[in-house]
Amino acid sequence: MELNFENRKVMLTETILRDAHQSQAATRMCIDEMLPVLEQLDDIGYYSIEAWGGATFDSCLRFLNEDPWERLRTLKSHLKTPIQMLLRGQNLLGYRHYADDVVEKFVAKSVENGVGVVRVFDALNDPRNLEVSMRAIKKYGGVCEATICYTSAEVNGKEVFDNEYFINLAKQLEEMGADNICLKDMANLLLPLKAYELVKALRAALKPETKIHVHTHNTTGTGDMVYLMCILAGADIVDTALSPLGNGTSQPATEPLVATLKGTPYDTGIDINKLLPIVKHFKGVEKRLKDDKILNEKSKGIDVNTLLYQVPGGMLSNLINQLEKAGKADKLMECLAEVPNVRRDCGYPPLVTPSSQIVGTQAVMNIVMGERYKMVTKETRDLFAGKYGTLPMPLNEEVAEKVLKGAERITCRPADLLQPEYEQIKAKVQELGYYEKEEDVLSYAVFEQVAENFFKWRSAQKEGVDRDLAKGEVYPV
Repeated sequence: MELNFENRKVMLTETILRDAHQSQAATRMCIDEMLPVLEQLDDIGYYSIEAWGGATFDSCLRFLNEDPWERLRTLKSHLKTPIQMLLRGQNLLGYRHYADDVVEKFVAKSVENGVGVVRVFDALNDPRNLEVSMRAIKKYGGVCEATICYTSAEVNGKEVFDNEYFINLAKQLEEMGADNICLKDMANLLLPLKAYELVKALRAALKPETKIHVHTHNTTGTGDMVYLMCILAGADIVDTALSPLGNGTSQPATEPLVATLKGTPYDTGIDINKLLPIVKHFKGVEKRLKDDKILNEKSKGIDVNTLLYQVPGGMLSNLINQLEKAGKADKLMECLAEVPNVRRDCGYPPLVTPSSQIVGTQAVMNIVMGERYKMVTKETRDLFAGKYGTLPMPLNEEVAEKVLKGAERITCRPADLLQPEYEQIKAKVQELGYYEKEEDVLSYAVFEQVAENFFKWRSAQKEGVDRDLAKGEVYPV
């Protein structure tokens, strides 16, 4: 392998306001804990600050009594650095496909309220599920960062997700209007030397103006090495998290990478001394999250099981929880071994929301029931039927017949089967008396019951009900 050093500034996206606390502390950082350092973060010189989307929307409404749209506007009032969000394509921030009119309106309002960069992905890497959101991002003036979910699988000793697979997907997304291509390694499965070869191949295949943005975690302990190799191969931007909430299940820490690149051809231009007061602030936030028993020290550690079973940390927690509820906690290793089998049967989907939950739950059911696919979840059936999109690889047809039992399969873009729904949802929100602004309709569209609880709490505030009492009644944490 020949490494070519060149003068090329590397840019960082800071994730401490979104993915870092989502990965380590169930997305429980509130806006009041962000406000004291927003101007300092803005002065660092990041490419972007990831601060919205993902699970923040749900968590704001469900646990923090915050309007996520108001949080976004507040962030924007303090930040000139582009605010980045994570969007699940046709799933938006929820778990089902939404009609095209809702997707377009959601993107429009996100950009209008302050989002600058939209990282958009589909759990199956099906570009059809990104069409509407990507078009809307461009239409309303956001930077479109189309995303490839990294995954791997060997069939008969051969890697089926080879460089050609990722290059073809990247070029297709570029042709659809992507400004950036993000390589999203959500489970820290991408190993350093493989990362070098893949990013080098992507850089050669894409237009020079298309930025390559790499996202990983440090779950398996390889994240820092992955980033260094990606940078040497031509990556333009990488995601990091300030050390109080960096590493482990979060992103590699910001400060060590800044120090590593200092004085090299890849110098980020970031002054590490400016990071130190911000780090001190977030150490206080980290302590609060620990004291409230939200942040678990296990999330700071290294777990090689991720490499063995391709099971991300959140998915592993769900597996353990499901087995404990079923009184089968002793079956964990059997379930972990079953996950790759279920994944193979249903066409090797990347294990990211919602496919990770679907595959994991089915693996648990197969083990607990003592017979594979004796009981099948609705979500598993829908996955086999094509209702989430086209799977990366062919299904196990023998299993498909058992799962579907003659049910119809679809080959069209799943959202083509959905009728426009925005106006109908708006009418319902108005009828229920919750409507104050257009964004309320979108909150209700994505998280109906959770949003309704929040709207009731909001009304209680206006009527002078005690905040803590209302919070306790509506959102027992």
